[in-house]
Amino acid sequence: MAEQDLPKDWFDFMQKMWNPLSFPLPGMITPTVNIEEIEKKIGELKSVENWLTINTGFVQMTIKTLEMQKAALESLRAAGEAAGKPVKPEKPKEKK
Repeated sequence: MAEQDLPKDWFDFMQKMWNPLSFPLPGMITPTVNIEEIEKKIGELKSVENWLTINTGFVQMTIKTLEMQKAALESLRAAGEAAGKPVKPEKPKEKK
């Protein structure tokens, strides 16, 4: 009997793979023919695009800030290590 359930299980598996949320997405099956509705969706998507662009800018700025902070800390660490090493005195140069 397990062999008889295989096609149903396979169909369920494929359905879940193509639609992991297990519910249909509204507006994806039948296209909208109302121009006002299309304009509304375009406006909403442009708002989302602008929001994502702003957030992308914030993320890029945060990354650059952290990179600068890292470089500054590495410079301070290198300067501290150099200051901690004893300095060998140089021989004075002879004047002619």
